[in-house]
Amino acid sequence: MKIRNTVVTFFMLAFMGCTTQHATLVPKPVLPEKPSGMSNVQQLTFDGDNGEAYWGPQGQEIIFQSKRDGHACDKIYIMNADGSNQHMVSPDVGANTCSYFSLEKDRIIFSSTYGVVDSCPPRPKPQGNKYLWPLFPYDIYSANPDGSDLIKIRENAGYDAEPTVSYLTGKVIFTSEIDDDLEIFTMNIDGSDVQRLTDHLGYDGGPYFSPDAQKVVWRAWYPTNAEDTLRWQENMALDQVEAVPLSIYVMNADGSQQVRLTDNGATNWAPSWHQGGEHVVFSSNMDDWNEAAQAFGHNFELYKIKIDGTGLVRLTHNTYFDSFPMFSPDGKFMLFASNRDADNPRATHIFKAEWND
Repeated sequence: MKIRNTVVTFFMLAFMGCTTQHATLVPKPVLPEKPSGMSNVQQLTFDGDNGEAYWGPQGQEIIFQSKRDGHACDKIYIMNADGSNQHMVSPDVGANTCSYFSLEKDRIIFSSTYGVVDSCPPRPKPQGNKYLWPLFPYDIYSANPDGSDLIKIRENAGYDAEPTVSYLTGKVIFTSEIDDDLEIFTMNIDGSDVQRLTDHLGYDGGPYFSPDAQKVVWRAWYPTNAEDTLRWQENMALDQVEAVPLSIYVMNADGSQQVRLTDNGATNWAPSWHQGGEHVVFSSNMDDWNEAAQAFGHNFELYKIKIDGTGLVRLTHNTYFDSFPMFSPDGKFMLFASNRDADNPRATHIFKAEWND
């Protein structure tokens, strides 16, 4: 499949890669819709642009990235599960992204250009209608939940980001630029015992352990011809990724038995697990085909699918961007990012919905 000029808001992938403490806010109900499984949608953030919100291991706190308070690039924030006590915990310099709690919640991890590029790194210029996602020189850091005791746990010449943590084993899984390619690795929370799981030319990213830590879901795209291979290699040499169709994959936690779940030519991304371990949720623009442009549009919705690739269900039905779905540890709530705030429709905010199977 050739790389397509997919008309998408792929700028949201910059969230992969994000002080003032705010007054307590009462989350407001947003929209009367009650799509399958979701109800009582509440908005949790009201300032800046926000994304990649992830629950703590007990579901009491949420860590997320945000560009606010006059900062030109993303910083990492923590808030309570009701949206109160939002405060910054990352360095106030550089670009910061992809944050998560440790199993014991005694540490946080995130990716940052801190110490490498302390200003906001420059972004590549778009080429026509093609979006280019920059591979900033992120390293992965660990810190106390208040941001103190900052320690670099993964240092690499290229991009190291997208870390998430198994809340069963404490293992970290992440994306790393290695051999001029993007691959998936695991390591301990202190950066030791690094293990490589994927070995394909092309894009591998956004990995998550299943609740029982036996499987991994991730997003991927692999070139299938010489033209796409050359373009991929040229972009990697420039530390950038051109917008490409992405598919959802599942594999065993050791990297074996890799199975493709979606194959629709659209951008399927931001996957995570339903607490039962038999389904994953993700975001996709698969239902927004633009016949005139011969490309998929930028209306991303949330979907659920079984890990054998059957039983696809659309969860949201609207004209808004919806992405980054994540279930709470007890499975009672779902976090997601959306630009459905009627007062500021261009901003992306964090929302929480009740979930009923």
